[in-house]
Amino acid sequence: MIKCIDIADVKIGMYVHDLNCDWTSHPFFRKRFLIKGDDEIAKIVEAGIHEIYIDTEKGLDVSHARSVDEVNASLQQQMIEAVTGKPAPIITLSFAEELGRANRIKSQAHALVKTVMQDVRLGRAVELEQVEPMIESITESVLSNSGALLTLLRIKNKDDYTFLHSVSVGTLMIAFCRSVGMDMETIHLAGLGGILHDTGKALVPDEVLNKPGRLTEEEFDIIKRHPRDGFDILSRTEGIGEIPLDITLHHHERVDGSGYPHKLNGDTISTLAKMAAIVDVYDAITADRCYHKGMAPTDALRKIFEWSKYHFDPKLVQAFMRCVGIYPVGTLVLLESGKLGVVIEQHASNLLTPKIKVMYSSKSNTYLQPEIIDLSRPLGFGGGDKIVRHEAPEKWGINPLRFM
Repeated sequence: MIKCIDIADVKIGMYVHDLNCDWTSHPFFRKRFLIKGDDEIAKIVEAGIHEIYIDTEKGLDVSHARSVDEVNASLQQQMIEAVTGKPAPIITLSFAEELGRANRIKSQAHALVKTVMQDVRLGRAVELEQVEPMIESITESVLSNSGALLTLLRIKNKDDYTFLHSVSVGTLMIAFCRSVGMDMETIHLAGLGGILHDTGKALVPDEVLNKPGRLTEEEFDIIKRHPRDGFDILSRTEGIGEIPLDITLHHHERVDGSGYPHKLNGDTISTLAKMAAIVDVYDAITADRCYHKGMAPTDALRKIFEWSKYHFDPKLVQAFMRCVGIYPVGTLVLLESGKLGVVIEQHASNLLTPKIKVMYSSKSNTYLQPEIIDLSRPLGFGGGDKIVRHEAPEKWGINPLRFM
C-alpha cells in the first residue's frame, strides 16, 4: 500500500515511492529507492521535504499513516471548498475565435525566446524593444480568452521545452495577475519577468540543461546558478524594471525557506515572486520530458495545493486554481452519463460546472455528434450531467484540440 508519512516518521528500511516534492527543485534524487542509511534521511530533510509517500509492500510500514487514496480524496475536497463560489476570469471571445491568433503568438514567442537565449550565449544584451511587443500580444490574447493560448502552450516537445516553458510562464503570469485584479502596468512587467525568468539557463551547458535523466548533485549545483546568472544578465538591460529582476532572481524561493538562491522565507519573498514560483512549477510538472511524464493539469494543481502547506503561499495557490480552473480548458473529462468531453469554458462562479463539448461514449466506445453541455444548467436545458474525473487523452486516442 502507498501511504503518506511525516518526515519525522521516516526510518531506515522504508521504501520511498514518491519524495512528494517539486522534482524540478531537487532533480538529483532517485525517484524510488529503499532507505539504507541516515545520510539519505538527512538529504531528504535538507531538501526541505516535509512528507513522503512510502510503499509498505517493499519496506517498513507506519500503521497510523493515511493511504494515498485517502490523502487525494481529502485534498480534492479541500480544493473544491477553497474555490467554491469564486469568480472565474471573464472571456470576450470563444476558444475557437481566439485559437488562430493564439497559435501565431505561440510560434512567434517561441522564436523570440530562442533568439534571446542565443544572443545571451553570444554575450549580447537582451533587447527589450524586441520582447515588449510580444508581451502586449500575449496580454491581448489572454484578455480575450486565456484558455486558447494556455492550452496550446501545454503542448511541448523535448527540443523546444526550454523556450516554450518561458513563454508559458510569461502567459500564466499575465493570466494570474489579471485574475487577482492587478493593474495593467504590473501585469505587463510580470509577464516580462515570466518570459525572461530562465534567461540564466542560457549559460548552462547543453549537456546539463538537456540531460536525458536525473542530474548529479554537481550538475544540479550548476542549474541552481541560473536565477543569479539571469538576474546579472538582465541587470545590464536598460529599462528592465525591478519586477522582472525580482521574478528572475527569486522564482525558486519557497515560503518555508527551502528554496534558492537565498533561502528566503515567508513575507521576505515578494507576492509576484511567490506567484512566479507557483506558475513555474505548474508548467514544469505538466510537461512531458524525456525522463519525466507530465502530470494532468488537475493532478498538478492537487500536488501544488498539497505542497502549499510548506512551499507555496496557500492563498495564492487558491487564487491560481481559480485562474486556470480545477479542470482547465482543454482537459478531457468523463461525465456521469459515460460521455467523454473536453472543457471549453469555465463557469463564471462555479469551477465544477464548466462548459463541455462531448464527443465520445465510453460505454459504446464510439464517437458521438459533438454537443456542448453547460454543466451549470439543469437537465433539459443543456446540462444535467456531472464530471466524474479527468481522463488521459492517449488512453482513448482522442486529441482534445480537434473538438475545440
